[in-house]
Amino acid sequence: MQLEDMILVSVDDHVCEPPDMWDQHLAAKWKDRAPRLVHKADGTDVWVFEGAQIPNIGLNAVAGRPPEEYGMEPTALAQLREGCYDVHARIDDMNVNGVLGSLCFASVPGWVGELFGKQDDKDLARAMTQAYNDWHVDEWCGAHPGRFIPLALPMLWDPELMAQEVRRMARKGCHAMTFPDTPGGLGRPSLHDPAWEPFWRACDEEGTIVCIHIGSGTGMSLEDPRAPIEIMIANTPISLYNCATELVFSRFLRRYPNLKIALSEGGTGWVPYFLERIDYVFQHHHRWTQHDFGGKKPSDVFREHIVTCFIDDAVGVRNRDLIGMGNITWECDYPHSDTTWPDSPEILWRSVDGLTDDEIDRITHRNAMEHFRYDPFARIPREQCTVGALRARATDVDVRPRAGGGGKTPSSYAEGFATVGDVMKQMASAFSTAFDAEGGGVIENPEEHVRRSGGGMVTGGTER
Repeated sequence: MQLEDMILVSVDDHVCEPPDMWDQHLAAKWKDRAPRLVHKADGTDVWVFEGAQIPNIGLNAVAGRPPEEYGMEPTALAQLREGCYDVHARIDDMNVNGVLGSLCFASVPGWVGELFGKQDDKDLARAMTQAYNDWHVDEWCGAHPGRFIPLALPMLWDPELMAQEVRRMARKGCHAMTFPDTPGGLGRPSLHDPAWEPFWRACDEEGTIVCIHIGSGTGMSLEDPRAPIEIMIANTPISLYNCATELVFSRFLRRYPNLKIALSEGGTGWVPYFLERIDYVFQHHHRWTQHDFGGKKPSDVFREHIVTCFIDDAVGVRNRDLIGMGNITWECDYPHSDTTWPDSPEILWRSVDGLTDDEIDRITHRNAMEHFRYDPFARIPREQCTVGALRARATDVDVRPRAGGGGKTPSSYAEGFATVGDVMKQMASAFSTAFDAEGGGVIENPEEHVRRSGGGMVTGGTER
């Protein structure tokens, strides 16, 4: 196989929602309360919902910007590539990157819909969550059949409603739903609480994969303002090690043989040690803990239920036999700062060159097709799905970096490098300017507000 022959399916990308996304899917009684995009006097755009402003933070949409301009400052749609928020431009950006299929996590509502879930008015929360899911399936994914894997948001405040939404979305052809890595971080029951049983059962019966994205429950660690920001960026993927341990040793996972859970953006290089460690712990301690895997090892349970996802992970690919060839999938992470766009095929090829054609196919698309119930070939002839074929359709797509911030770095970096404190200042600037023409919407202590929110893009504070 040559690089041009690969078929790439990304199981972790992101969408920056367009301003008109609520127009078609909300009942009239809710339309006046829908999130609205507002252009502020400082030149940034924010979504405003129930008195809270939700900015789009820089690193969440830097595809196509010069690396020198990366940062966490609030942005405007005009600074972003159109592919961040326009589905037709997204297809162009996928084609030029040789990517056939894409699963896109939400931005405005948060990865697990926490913006809606924390509202006191649960009727509003349910209406907004369902409207988002319908927009995502019908308009975002539906605009180009065969090119997207639909992904739904949960209703974390009520597992029975979650189960109903799993079944409703399955009828619409969506067999993936998000879930937090640490539900307790969002004030919800832990993974071990039986309250989640209706959700696990519905996913098992409908063949719906549960997508757990890094930072979806714990947020980002922004404790010491003097710490280099690379510490947070480097540590976040492996935070799913803890989540994986809780899943493997949980009561529920082995009760549902069809249940699959994807550790989105978690990487794979740590997995061989993780599997070795959990087997060692079980072997040495099960006699007194009395934990029983029914004759299996913990690593067997992991391989039966857990799907790993990587962006650029040569170590994981090299140790693919220790992980399990059926458990490895690939992701592009467009348009986040870790993305390999527009050079994904070249970067991925460095890791898979030398593998058999069957191994390459499994990692690049076949595993994703199986676990996410995604069949692009039912819509598009296979020969039109390769890296070479897709790029041939995108010869007019401009991938040259576009300066979005006046060509300047977003901070003076007093320490000589970017620290957590610098990032907090950048993010806090989103809350220091009124969000509409009437004034208001200013947070008195924006940096403390960002710290308490864990650095997530959806802050949900009460603006004054």
